[in-house]
Amino acid sequence: MTRIISIIVFGVLGLVLLAGGVQLLMLGGSPFYLAAGIVLALTALLIAMRHALALWLYGLFIILSLGWAIFEVGFDWWQLAARGGLIIVLGLLLLLPGVRRSLGDRYAEERRPASAIPVAVPVVIALIVAGFSMTTDPADVSGSLPTEAAAAQPNYGGEVPDDEWHQYGRTPFGQRYSPLEQITPQNVSSLKVAWEYQTGDVKGPDDVGETTYQVTPLKVGDTLYLCTPHNWAIAIDAATGKEKWKYDPNVGRNPDRQHQTCRGVTYYADPAAPAGEPCAARIYLPTSDARLIALDAATGSVCTSFADQGELHLEAGMPYNPAGYYYSTSPPVIARGKIIIGGAVNDNYSVKEQSGVIRAFDVHTGALVWNWDSGNPGETAPLPPGRTYTANSPNSWSVFSVDEQLGLVYVPLGNQVPDQLGMNRSENVEKYSSSIVALDVDTGRDRWVRQTVHHDLWDMDVPAQPVLVDLTGKDGTAVPALVGPTKQGDIYVLDRRTGEPIVPVRENPAPGGAIEGDFAAPTQPISDLTLRPPRLRERDMWGITLIDQMVCRIKFHQLRYEGQYTPPSLEGTIVYPGNFGVFNWGSVAVDPARQVMFGMPTYLAFTSRLVPRDQIAPKGADEKASEQGLNRNEGAPYGVYMGPFLSPLGIPCQAPPWGYVAGVDLRTGKTAYMHRNGTVYDMTPLPLPFKVGVPGIGGPMITKGGVAFLAAAVDDYLRAYDLTSGKQLWEARLPAGGQATPMSYALADGRQYVVIVAGGHGSVGTKPGDYVIAYALPKQ
Repeated sequence: MTRIISIIVFGVLGLVLLAGGVQLLMLGGSPFYLAAGIVLALTALLIAMRHALALWLYGLFIILSLGWAIFEVGFDWWQLAARGGLIIVLGLLLLLPGVRRSLGDRYAEERRPASAIPVAVPVVIALIVAGFSMTTDPADVSGSLPTEAAAAQPNYGGEVPDDEWHQYGRTPFGQRYSPLEQITPQNVSSLKVAWEYQTGDVKGPDDVGETTYQVTPLKVGDTLYLCTPHNWAIAIDAATGKEKWKYDPNVGRNPDRQHQTCRGVTYYADPAAPAGEPCAARIYLPTSDARLIALDAATGSVCTSFADQGELHLEAGMPYNPAGYYYSTSPPVIARGKIIIGGAVNDNYSVKEQSGVIRAFDVHTGALVWNWDSGNPGETAPLPPGRTYTANSPNSWSVFSVDEQLGLVYVPLGNQVPDQLGMNRSENVEKYSSSIVALDVDTGRDRWVRQTVHHDLWDMDVPAQPVLVDLTGKDGTAVPALVGPTKQGDIYVLDRRTGEPIVPVRENPAPGGAIEGDFAAPTQPISDLTLRPPRLRERDMWGITLIDQMVCRIKFHQLRYEGQYTPPSLEGTIVYPGNFGVFNWGSVAVDPARQVMFGMPTYLAFTSRLVPRDQIAPKGADEKASEQGLNRNEGAPYGVYMGPFLSPLGIPCQAPPWGYVAGVDLRTGKTAYMHRNGTVYDMTPLPLPFKVGVPGIGGPMITKGGVAFLAAAVDDYLRAYDLTSGKQLWEARLPAGGQATPMSYALADGRQYVVIVAGGHGSVGTKPGDYVIAYALPKQ
């Protein structure tokens, strides 16, 4: 019976590898899979003939396969395992007595099993190599960040008490840095849950797929302020986690919304208002039905003196206004008496999209002060009645940063949709798309623009809040800088006064060959400080077995790919880095004293395929909003299918690591370390704690104590790292996905807390929830 099973297994796998190997070879790929198919088929035949040569043939194949694998990937265990795992399992099958007995000397008086040596020795050699490869990590970069302070009195960018967290990135500079130092690398392993709160706002069956919990709470006085995916605003006690008030704006469920999320609220205290007066301190809540609501920070009551009975209607002035197509997912910023806000538009739904206008309103009354529309940037005076903003101009859905002393607000801009089609873009769109723009806080006029992608055809919008930090130059003077992470992995370090590079930026040649009627930019910018991945090769394709790895190799050759910035195509294009980007809205954290950066680069290839309009079926009534799958691009000549580049088993086709933690010295522009981050614990049917290095979306936080905190990965953990070395020091299991950025604060007794929201992320499939969890060291 064992012999029959082995014949079937070797025969079927051999035929599969033969068929796929021929196809791969015809595409110009590796001949190994064809050779493997021949060997497996011959082995099946020899077993059927009861010939011991089957063992010798397969043993030689194991040795040759091991040599091929080491030649391709070196001693990377995760890649060796994908190439050799199935081969070793089949070798163990041949070593079973039932198989070897059938291959023994048929002329001997007593039939004895064939010798195990021809297969056993190669299997042992392969296992020794595998064991050795487990002790090495070719993907790891080890090093240390400088520990000395480059600035004795760092500029945090706002008068925020050290024990509080007033804005999304703590201060207007967006550094995600807490000056608290009670928690250190030496004691962080003692952190315990101090309190836990559940909001009650959970993802429902009628919600869109992109229902996510991405909020970073604010801490002012003794209160935390936060929002939920359905835009409830909540105040909770910072010491106990008990709810103080809750406000539900009743945004409802709309299947046409692409995102149902809230990254944060905005706090404002009126310096001229008498203490205790209603709405002297306010919480501004952005909603997914395009409102901005002012609430009393003490009670949660609506501040009716603001705008229209407390509500600012952001659809005003829009050329098109279908419900669910425009909303704000990120908290606005406040500077010089103005509240400044952008908005998200549904990607790739239609060419008739709302404007990407950035607007400043009087923080007290809600009156429009200025508007900057990237489609018409010269006119910033308030839009008069009867006129509309430019349709479909590049928008900003992420978080802004502010330097009030310079009078500038820094805006990360997206692309004009459809993202993959560049026909008929205006001169202004070509200038401002996928850029960082500095706007004058008082007038709204742009002072400088730094484009990160020319003629963007890949959805490489700038997703991250720019981080502002004063860098100490070689002569000891402080240079006001901006650190701008991008989806493509470049980190732009600019003089924030002028937009000129501090770390050099060059132009590199880029692939051409866009579809008819479009074009691709001949060059693309790249910063000398970059965490871009190297170009994918066929040998970078991965899989659990030889079979799905072979399929990924076939797909790799069938898709168009000439490196980064390969234009979209009808046959399909590999987009790498993919649409999630190396960095996304979680941005990076910067220590303004040591002038170092901590981030979570992610590497996940996507594919995009253009679809002619006449091949797209009418929209179904039950379709819900999504950025993956078919993007319809109504009114455009093409739609686009897009999504991660996955194997038939639903895992990434490219080899891990897919996610790292990285430390960068901003003064030298050098990356000190990169370590795999996260496990497959929540990615597989079995809870396997293998530290592969997984994708993530979310952001980090640094403390003065020298500890960085990060959840974000697709396994449900909050982790702490030594900022100097990047070594993981501690982790806590979360009850849901932690796709949010942590924050830290302290109370009057000096006890430091670290808070993370755990609610999951619809696009990456982590577990949904409604948790707000605070950790602290045990009380002394």
